[in-house]
Amino acid sequence: MLSHFQWKELRNNLVRREWSFSFFFEGTYLTGIYHKDGSIDWGDINISDQKKKRLESQIHDLMLYHVYEQH
Repeated sequence: MLSHFQWKELRNNLVRREWSFSFFFEGTYLTGIYHKDGSIDWGDINISDQKKKRLESQIHDLMLYHVYEQH
């Protein structure tokens, strides 16, 4: 389970829309960039593909809620 999820808008223009996010997962601080198309750039993380896939689903749900449903 992830905790202390935070996000902030990086870019919002006609070409691109991006947000940075961060959270803790199993005691590790993780960050990434979420793109408008739902893709995620993780940078260098050291977690299994299975956990990464599960986290991506949770992050997608959180971003949909915070960015699109709150406006």
